[in-house]
Amino acid sequence: MQSRADENLDQTFENLFKVIGSERFLARSGLGNELPFFISAFHPSLQPKADALVPALATRLNNGGVPVLLLDLYDLTVELLRSRNRWDRLLEKESSTSRAQFFKTLQNVTDAKDQLVPLIASKLVASPSQVLFVTGVGLVYPYVRSHNVLENLQSVAKQISTVLFFPGDYSFIEGKGSYLKLFGALPDDRYYRAFNIADFHP
Repeated sequence: MQSRADENLDQTFENLFKVIGSERFLARSGLGNELPFFISAFHPSLQPKADALVPALATRLNNGGVPVLLLDLYDLTVELLRSRNRWDRLLEKESSTSRAQFFKTLQNVTDAKDQLVPLIASKLVASPSQVLFVTGVGLVYPYVRSHNVLENLQSVAKQISTVLFFPGDYSFIEGKGSYLKLFGALPDDRYYRAFNIADFHP
């Protein structure tokens, strides 16, 4: 069974507001002791609209008394590079650096386990949030992979409901489990311990 948000994103995000603001969601009910990780998938062509709707949803929930921490993986990547004085140098040398070396540098600086997730953890500690929104998945591919982020977040985000906004498909195949398909074209057969938020009801 394949599941992706309806292409009417306005309605999809109205439903997300009702779901995420509900007592059932905030209490992490009905998850069967699984981690409160959720995927909100949408058609890749709707990324520009999603870019506007996600922060609007976060603001609306915040104003309604549900504190949300919104993190963009691309912004976090830039922050990591700047903190190591690599950003300007990387931009200067981009045209003269081989693609393989450029990719390796980005991978090293944004390693999910040692770099990216510890940065996310520090922001969680500094924020009294009940919900974490993660965006920017498409912008950081392929040096940051969704499954690596989710797997490593398990150790630091157990007590906060996390929603990953994903431009593509979140699918379930009998006998194989669930996997993410970025842009609807790049499959990954890794198992994900995440729920499709489209299947969650207030």
